This record gives sequence, C-alpha cells and structure tokens, in this order.
Amino acid sequence: MQVVEKLNEGLSRVYEVTVAKDILAAKLDAKIKDIAPKMQIKGFRPGKVPAAHVRKLYGKELMSEVLQEQLNETSQATLEQHKVRPASQPELNPIGDIDAVIKGEADLAYEISVEQMPEFEPVDPSTLELKRPVYEPTEEEVNEQLENILKQTKSYESKGGKAPKAADGDKLKIDFVGKIDGEVFEGGSMEGAELVIGSGQFIPGFEEQLIGAKKGEERVLNVTFPADYGAANLAGKAATFETTVHEISAPKDAVADDEWAKGLGLEGLDALKDLLKGQLQQQYAQAARFKMKRALLDILDEKHSFELPKKMLDAEFAGIWQQVEQDKAAGQLSEEDAAKSEDELKGEYMKIAERRVRLGLVLAEIGTKNNVQVSEQEVAQAIAREARNFPGQERQVFEFYRQNPAAAAQIRAPIYEEKVVDHIFAIAKVSEEPISKEDLLADEED
Repeated sequence: MQVVEKLNEGLSRVYEVTVAKDILAAKLDAKIKDIAPKMQIKGFRPGKVPAAHVRKLYGKELMSEVLQEQLNETSQATLEQHKVRPASQPELNPIGDIDAVIKGEADLAYEISVEQMPEFEPVDPSTLELKRPVYEPTEEEVNEQLENILKQTKSYESKGGKAPKAADGDKLKIDFVGKIDGEVFEGGSMEGAELVIGSGQFIPGFEEQLIGAKKGEERVLNVTFPADYGAANLAGKAATFETTVHEISAPKDAVADDEWAKGLGLEGLDALKDLLKGQLQQQYAQAARFKMKRALLDILDEKHSFELPKKMLDAEFAGIWQQVEQDKAAGQLSEEDAAKSEDELKGEYMKIAERRVRLGLVLAEIGTKNNVQVSEQEVAQAIAREARNFPGQERQVFEFYRQNPAAAAQIRAPIYEEKVVDHIFAIAKVSEEPISKEDLLADEED
C-alpha cells in the first residue's frame, strides 16, 4: 500500500491510496484457494473444483469482494497511520478505470477525503465553579396541591329533602328507552345508567332536560343527534328518550382527613402531605438541574474556541433550518423571527448550530478523558421506554433499533450527554444558591 497526502488544510485531509495489482491478485488467489474445496459444481466431485474453473465462473464477483475488503482495510490503516480521528464518515473516491482493476490489469487507486476531529484540551471540570439553585416547597404549596386533589375527588350522597329535584352537577341513576319515529333503535336503551348533569356524557340536550326531575319521575326527552355523530344511521336524526329517574345524589365535598387519605391508599393525611412535598421537591430539583446545566453549557461554550468540522456543522444547521422552514410554512414562527429577513435568520441559527456542535465535541472529549460510558443496558432501557409509546408495536420498535445503528446512536447520545453533565456536577466546585420559585421556574429559551 502506498499513501500520498494530497491535502492538509484546517481539519480537511485528502490521501491518495494505491494498492498494487499484484497484491490484489494474491488476495484473489487466496480467496479462490479458500473457497474452491467447499464448492459443489456440476461435473466435478465435491472439493475437486479446479481453481481455474472457479476463477472463470466467479472471478469478477470475487475480485469485487477483494476490492471492498481492501478499501475497508487500507482506508482504516491510512487513518490510523496518520492519526486521524474522523469527525464524519470518510468519502472514498476511486481513481482510474475500476473495470481494469477488476480484470487485474491496473492497480487499485482511490482518494480518502475526511474531516478530522479538532484537537483541543477541554477544561478540567474540577476547576469549574457552579451554583445549584435551591428552593424548598412551602407548606402553603403542599396545601394547594392537597386542595387540587380534593377538587378532583368527588363523592355523592343521596339528596335530602321531602321531594328533592335534580340540579346541575347532581348524579342520577336512570333507565331510558330511545326511539326514532316511534321505533326503538338499537343501542338506545339502558337500565341503571349513571350520569352527572352537566358532564357532557350524553348527547347535547339530554342532560339539561333532567334538571328539576324528581325521584321516580318519568320524562320524555326530545333530542337531535349531532350531524357528525359516530353512528351514521343516527347522525342528524331527531329522537325521544323515555326516561325514569331512580336516584338523585348531590355532590359532597371531600374533607382532607386521615380517612380520606386512606381511601387514596395511604396511611393517613400526613403520609399524603409527605408524598406531595416529595413530588414538589422532585419537580423543583429537575428545574434546578436544568438551570445548572444551562449555566454549565454557557461556561463551556465561553471557555472553548476551536475550528469546527464543516460537515458536522452543515448537518446540524440543516436540521435546525428544516424546523424553521416547517414553522414558517405553518405560520408558527415567533413574531421576532417573522420580522427578520432570511439572511438574518440563517446567521442567527448558524450561531446556534455552532454552539451545539462545539458543546457536543467538548462534552464528548470530557467524557472520553474521564471514561464516561453508556452501558448496553441503559440503551436497552431507553429503547424500551420508546417502545412503550407504540402499544402493540413494541417488537417492531426493538427490531428497528437493532437493525439501524444510526438510530440506536441517537438514543445513546442524550444518555451519554447527561452522564457527562452529571460527572461534571460531581467533581466541580458546586455551591448552593437560594432562589425564588418564580426565578426557578421562569421559562428559558432552548
């Protein structure tokens, strides 16, 4: 193998590689010698097929395999020899007549075009100074959460009085028989049905006509099915429902006490409050981590400056710009962006792409230097979480990621990033900083 460096400019490298035809011929002879004894061809005893006959029948196909193997081996060897860490997949471009190479009449010559990873020394995470926002949920916030649960926990009790009448919000137990043009229709009758007036469980007009009804009263309700009703045979048609009211129950406000909390599966009210406080603490801890990570990324961006691989940058920008164009077509651009020219937008989003690529490389380098790794189990768990978003198609999701390494890499990347960030948090100089709830939960641009 002969290698000539043709370009060494910035991060771009181009190498011309030549593999002599004699070496290719020897590789082909070795391949034929290896497979000939295993071949079964009509007219020859098993294992006795002459090498010349194998060459005649399969020479071109086998030489194509030899060439592919040599491209893989020699390109990898060239990059290792020149200590190139590719930032993206190298491009291999044949030089000369490839048919002549396959026929054994010419050397294999090709160019490797590649962008290498930039060389830089990342900041030592142990020298970084970070502040962790701290906010502790108050008793008032816990009680607010408790009130929300109380509002969602509705119970009913039999409505009192001499002759109670149904009102909006009451729960009724009824029998009804639905008719169209005086004929009972399928699916329009039920016994012991429960409905809450005003809940919208039944078609428009049904529930409202039961307001004022008494226990044991029979009423005929006149309604019209919506034009877009799911059953085509009923859509838009007028109907009557002969209805009998059996029970009327009024909503009863729940009381936050031990018995109520036990009804929710907890030991008592204090246990419920502890649970709610823990949930708030987790929510605030996640918000604090987001702010802390954002501050870390700002510091890392400020402390590093190096040339970025063009192909990597172009790919990142293309992804961002595609989303911008989709938002523009859907009329979802922010007012600020909508007022700018395309050149202005491209300039701003290119800076975002540069930041993302630079930070990605910095985090990757810090992770490499500190031996941060993502286990196959962690990737499998992430894929399992993804699969749960597609009920009934879990097997296909797992198979998709198994057959698509690039897709699996996209699953692995955010896991790796978070592990590197956690590693930095663990060894950096971190001090706690009290913060208000408003500042902690304030929206920030991604």
